[in-house]
Amino acid sequence: GETMTMAPFVVKDKVLVGNSGGEFGVRGWLTALDPASGKVLWRAYSTGPDDEVLIGPEFKPFYSQDRGKDLGVHTWPPDAWKRGGGAVWGWISYDPELNLIYYGTSNPSPWNPEQRAGDNKWTAGIFARNPDTGQARWFYQESPHDLYDYDAVNENILIDLEVGGRTRKVIARAGRNGYFYIIDRASGEVLSAKPFLHVNTVAGIDLKTGRPNYVAEKKPVVGKVVRDQCPHAAGGKDWQPAAYSPQTRLVYIPHQNLCQDEEVTQANYVAGTPYVGAKVIMYAGRGGHRGVFQAWDPRTNRTAWEIRENFPVWSGALATAGNLAFYGTME
Repeated sequence: GETMTMAPFVVKDKVLVGNSGGEFGVRGWLTALDPASGKVLWRAYSTGPDDEVLIGPEFKPFYSQDRGKDLGVHTWPPDAWKRGGGAVWGWISYDPELNLIYYGTSNPSPWNPEQRAGDNKWTAGIFARNPDTGQARWFYQESPHDLYDYDAVNENILIDLEVGGRTRKVIARAGRNGYFYIIDRASGEVLSAKPFLHVNTVAGIDLKTGRPNYVAEKKPVVGKVVRDQCPHAAGGKDWQPAAYSPQTRLVYIPHQNLCQDEEVTQANYVAGTPYVGAKVIMYAGRGGHRGVFQAWDPRTNRTAWEIRENFPVWSGALATAGNLAFYGTME
């Protein structure tokens, strides 16, 4: 069997659904269904050969490391892609002018990175696809060879933003790796990426390649407890959606302030059981609080203001035309 946590998303004459279960060694997919009959119209896998990922002549990724044949096979150890994760358990956005959908893929399986050498395409990244055919237009891998279960399933907020003196159609997203991204949604180019909270696992994003600079001493290693990895496995921000106000031009981000100690172990695949290979202990990050509600300015890549909470802020955010922003707490 399979699990599903996302809400279906309707685009024109198709219902889009994806699977979950990245911690169980699934093979991630997004499927388009006929709304009247439930017939499968197309299915795009997150791992495997190009024809099953729906990568064809339309695929024009911005970064060179995402170009090449059957990278969903060749960036894995033999056959590891068949249980490699990349579930599509979160959010989908749609741009009717470009006729593209945008969604993220989850972590590669297992968490233990020593068992899956390579970039592990097409996990922990963002796909842009034609909803009519499912064919991929571009892909950006937020966390190649994801070391921390950072995924890339967070919502993609579609806004028009002035960048470099001209207005660009962009994706604004607060990633689980703790970086706030501005991405050209026509091409997949990362225009900016700045940390919106304390991060010590990634020392910046190289805008020439789009790749994160992983901090060597924070990388998980079998047989060793690596301490003080920030943010923790659920990320700086997880599934709780942020909100954008076109009036204030701020993004309101509900998120955690948690770090962890991690020890990775050998994971053995048994269908229907967890396929993880990691032990983690999570605790409050800098300042001792566990949650934050933050207003972020995507024009300056700075915090406008924030409210610190005792517990993680797991609710979504709501921004209204009346210049109010709402969120919920665990208290």
